[in-house]
Amino acid sequence: MSSDPLLALNGVHTHIGAYHILHGVNLAVPANQLTMLLGRNGAGKTTTLRTIMGLWRASSGQVKFAGQDITARPTPDIARSGVAYVPESMGVFSDLSVKENMLLAARSARRADDLDPKRMAWIFDMFPAIKKFWLHPAGKLSGGQKQMLAVARAIVEPRQLLLVDEPSKGLAPAIVQNMIEAFKELKSAQTTILLVEQNFNFARQLGDRVAVMDNGRVVHAGAMQELAEDGALQSRLLGLSLKAAA
Repeated sequence: MSSDPLLALNGVHTHIGAYHILHGVNLAVPANQLTMLLGRNGAGKTTTLRTIMGLWRASSGQVKFAGQDITARPTPDIARSGVAYVPESMGVFSDLSVKENMLLAARSARRADDLDPKRMAWIFDMFPAIKKFWLHPAGKLSGGQKQMLAVARAIVEPRQLLLVDEPSKGLAPAIVQNMIEAFKELKSAQTTILLVEQNFNFARQLGDRVAVMDNGRVVHAGAMQELAEDGALQSRLLGLSLKAAA
């Protein structure tokens, strides 16, 4: 069995216009684990996700997924290879129904009857609001329900890797806890996840591995438990304590 990570970034630099955002990012995401990507605002976390997805092109370095070099591949090819991306903006189509949003995300289904019934039952169990508001316009959903729809769209078909950008942002504490439980369910289904998050209690409850970014570089990588238990390391890397955020 290969010990190679499912996703690896090696010396990745990304420029956006005149701005040099990523400065040689090295990152390994092991298969069947949830890796948290932490760091202060502006550290380069979202740029890292968008570079993996090919939405912004790496100017140098290499992105490897499942042993294949995807650095220069178009975004649709990366998606077809088994990578799903949930942006911070959620990417929900407000004028379409929940059902239509789900169908758009399912490449192999043209009608709701084509969706895998077992998988849909699993999604409905994780996110009851998806079933409840199935025929409602997505724009009428609450912020938390839209976030649930964004994640449900990403997993409507099996994916090897899920990239998620700040799923708890702006959500009420009770909804955040629901989201934590949903990601625990995804973890139990052996989904490989790279998750950007600012809520450190969320991170501590879910992460197997953690990478911390600062100024466009990964400055720390290791076990999430190690960071969660080391207040001095938290303070040095993040400027705060996870215990204080609990």
